[in-house]
Amino acid sequence: MEKKPLQDANLAVGYVAKRSDVNVSTLHFYETKGLIRSWRNDGNQRRYKPDVLRRIAVIKAAQKMGVTLEEIKLTLDTLPQSRTPNKNDWARLSTQWQAQLDEKIAYMQRLRARVEGCIGCGCLSMSSCPLYNPNDILGEAHSGAVLLEKD
Repeated sequence: MEKKPLQDANLAVGYVAKRSDVNVSTLHFYETKGLIRSWRNDGNQRRYKPDVLRRIAVIKAAQKMGVTLEEIKLTLDTLPQSRTPNKNDWARLSTQWQAQLDEKIAYMQRLRARVEGCIGCGCLSMSSCPLYNPNDILGEAHSGAVLLEKD
């Protein structure tokens, strides 16, 4: 039996899951979110085109950078005819997501610099609270760690 070239293949859900290192349920979830597409064969089984592997790789890479599935979908929807990103697309997408990652890193660095001295929530239990939050003035207008959220 002659083997079909990968670009012509109709990939089964189990193969895609294994090859992408995700659970089958993850593929179904991605599909419900509109991140990937499949169709049903005559036996009512899901089938995928091989480019879904690249699409899933993009999704996983973006998630590792902290990009939400909603943001990933919005970005992928900007591609013509919802096609799978090519090398140039990836350069553009990753640059955009790198900017988001840089913002998150800067936020975490600010948080790390502040967390040692005060938890920032108006708890009045630390000796520095009278300096940062005398008489719990922050508690009148806000709740939570408001000092840590300030720029």
